[in-house]
Amino acid sequence: MALMMIGLSALSFPIFPQILDFHGFLSGWMAASGKEFLETQVGLRFLPDFSLSKSLGRERLLEAELSLNAWASAEIRNFDESHIEGKTKLYRAMVRYSSPRFEARLGLQKISFGSASFLRPLMWFDRLDPRDPLQITDGVYALLLRYYFLNNRNIWLWALYGNDDPKGWEMMPTAKRRPELGGRIQTPLSKGELAFTYHQRRVSFEMEDESSSKFSPIPENRYALDGKWDFGVGLWLEVALTCLQNKNLPYARQRSFVAGIDYTFNLGNGLHLLGEYFEFCANDNGSTGERTLSFVALSLAYPPGLLDTLNLIFYYDEENKQLYTFFRWQRSFDRLDFHLMAFWNPERFQIYRTQSASNLFAGKGIQLMMVFHY
Repeated sequence: MALMMIGLSALSFPIFPQILDFHGFLSGWMAASGKEFLETQVGLRFLPDFSLSKSLGRERLLEAELSLNAWASAEIRNFDESHIEGKTKLYRAMVRYSSPRFEARLGLQKISFGSASFLRPLMWFDRLDPRDPLQITDGVYALLLRYYFLNNRNIWLWALYGNDDPKGWEMMPTAKRRPELGGRIQTPLSKGELAFTYHQRRVSFEMEDESSSKFSPIPENRYALDGKWDFGVGLWLEVALTCLQNKNLPYARQRSFVAGIDYTFNLGNGLHLLGEYFEFCANDNGSTGERTLSFVALSLAYPPGLLDTLNLIFYYDEENKQLYTFFRWQRSFDRLDFHLMAFWNPERFQIYRTQSASNLFAGKGIQLMMVFHY
C-alpha cells in the first residue's frame, strides 16, 4: 500500500485545487419466501462513499476513493425462529491516476469486463448478479493499468495480491502470498470489438508431495476470447478456458461459452428483448466430461412511463429441466428508487452459486426494496 500512501500525499499538495465529494446510498428491504411465505427477512444497508480528486493540469487527474459496506438483516422462520446478523467491511479503497490515454488504479477496486450480460464466463473477479438492483460486488486488491490507442484499441494489465478467498466462478482459493497476473487487449473489429484475455494464478490445494505433505500451489491459466457487435441487432459471445497444471485434480479443465443477442422493438416506449445461451463443462483429463451445465436466459424490459421500468427474466436449466422466473417493477425519482420483485425459482440454485443473494431468491417469494441516494 506504499504507492497508495504516495498518491494520498500528492492529493494533499496545495498547488492545484481539490474536490471532495461524499455520496452513496441507504437501502432497506423486506422479503417473504417459502411455500406458505413462512420465511421473512428485513434488512438495512448503508454504503457511504468518500472521494477526493485533484487536477494535475494537462487533462491529468489524481483521485482517491474510500467506501464501506455496512448491512444488517433479521430472518424470521415459522413465526417463532429468528436469526439476526450484520457486518461492516471495506468496500472500495483505491487511488486512481488518469490522463486522456492512460489510467492506473491501485487498491481495493472492481475489475469487470466481457460482453455477456446475464451468464458470464468472464466473471473472473466480480460477482455481479443481474437481478440485484444495487449491483453490489466485492472488490479485489489490485494494480490495474490501461492504455488507450488513438484507433480505439486498448490494453489492460493487472496484478492482484492478497485475494485469498474464491472470487467469480473460482472453485478453489488462490494460494496465500502469491500474486496473480494477467492482461487483456481489445481491438475494433467491423461494427464492434474483439478481445483476448489471459490470467495466471497459483491455486491452493492440499496434496502430498514426495518430500512432505503440505499445501502445494498449483499453476492455473485462464484464456478467453470475447466480442460484441451491432448489426441492427446486438450480437456477442464469450469463450473461456481454465487449465490447472495437474490433470489428476478434479475439474482440472473447465470451459464455458455464451452467445447472446438483443434488440429493441418499436412497440410503445420500446420493448427490449435480450437472450443468452450458456454452456459449462468441467472434466478431469480434458476428454471425459465430469460435469456439464447449460442455461438459456431471456429478459424482457419495458418502460411504461418516464419513472417506471418493468423487467421479466427467465432462466431455463436444460440439464435439470428447471425454470427460474424473476420480475421487477422499478420506479425512480431524483434520489429515491422503489423496487418490487417477485420470484419463482427452484429451492436449490444451479446458477450464481457463489452469490449470497442467491439464497434470498431461492424458492418462491416477493421482495420490496427502497433505495435513497445522496
